[in-house]
Amino acid sequence: MRTCSLLLVAIAAAAVLAAAATSPAATAKNDGLVGGWGAIPDVEDAHVQEIGAWAVAEHVKRANDGLRFGRVASGEQQVVSGMNYRLDIVAVNLAGQNATYNAVVYEQIWTNTRKLRSFDRAK
Repeated sequence: MRTCSLLLVAIAAAAVLAAAATSPAATAKNDGLVGGWGAIPDVEDAHVQEIGAWAVAEHVKRANDGLRFGRVASGEQQVVSGMNYRLDIVAVNLAGQNATYNAVVYEQIWTNTRKLRSFDRAK
């Protein structure tokens, strides 16, 4: 019975290590720093673009300045208890002019949490 219990513990440990090796934290390029910022591999990804659109909409709720989302042009991500995104977003103002904005968004998918940490015009 003891041998069976030890075998189950060993199998469970191997499963946890295998899952950790394929997690976003392990696969995201962040210069080898756990928790460091790394380039988003594909900013054209629908989820990344959706986060950018959400960030603009959330900013408009607060500022009521009529910005309209254009696209996420570039960005970085940081694995935390969830994911932080630093995005360079192209948006259109009420005069129809494009401008770039920097947004930081925190997302935790499994709790359905999203927070706009900052949103500023790029310098």
